[in-house]
Amino acid sequence: MSESSDQQRPAHGTAPRDPNLFRAEPVSFVRRGNRLQGRRASAWERNAEQYVIEPPRKIADTSVADDFLLDPAEAFGRTAPLVVEIGTGLGECIANAAKDDPERNYLAVEVYRPGLAQLMLKVESFGISNVRAIQANAPEVLDVMLEENSADEIWIFFSDPWHKPRHHKRRLIKKSFLDKASRVLKPGGTLRLATDWSNYAEQMREVLEAHADFENQHPGNLAGEDSNLTKVRRGGMEGFDPEPEFTDGQGGWAPRFERRILTSFEGKALKAGRLVFDLAYTRVG
Repeated sequence: MSESSDQQRPAHGTAPRDPNLFRAEPVSFVRRGNRLQGRRASAWERNAEQYVIEPPRKIADTSVADDFLLDPAEAFGRTAPLVVEIGTGLGECIANAAKDDPERNYLAVEVYRPGLAQLMLKVESFGISNVRAIQANAPEVLDVMLEENSADEIWIFFSDPWHKPRHHKRRLIKKSFLDKASRVLKPGGTLRLATDWSNYAEQMREVLEAHADFENQHPGNLAGEDSNLTKVRRGGMEGFDPEPEFTDGQGGWAPRFERRILTSFEGKALKAGRLVFDLAYTRVG
């Protein structure tokens, strides 16, 4: 058999991979079931056509085709300031925010369909019409679907911390993601973050402070004795060995965002004894 034929044969019985069928970066979420039952299934049937955006897909069922561009005025039926929440979970935060703030449009980005179906139940219950949802991978939404300078705020509350060091590359908040968020946010727009894990909070703060397009809205705030990071490390929380001399001299943590209601997820974190870290940055330049 010729050398060229050997090169064409898949090694060890595996088929050659088409690079167009795989994402360039690992996703920040774990695949979960999309099956809907009971009230969620009924809510999806009643509301998905009006409230759920179905983009053409590129690879997986959470991907977005490269040529799909959302027209918010068409999707919402009006022109209004746009807030994007990434990782909406069961929709508790975004539904309540949309109810209390009817003058703005709210876009829910979530990969878990049962969570979006639960959001549909809340939309019905509240009788609101300023929410739209998409089941999609957030970096692709920011990179492809949303226009430059189109969002007034982006919210990311309690994204997966991916605890193991070898999995940190899967964390959502990193420079490449911030580049995408910067493109979509209007100058003067706000990026809001929250997490209940101190290690992830430190990483978020580090990459944001290093990014030229973002400026901390609360520099030096909640530092020293007032910092939750100080409390975690001194108290030996989250599995850390106690560090009695540790002090977070940098701070820069935001006060709790008033529209971030206490969700069931955050309630479980607080019950487990974890503390919450908020960050707020302005898109500059």
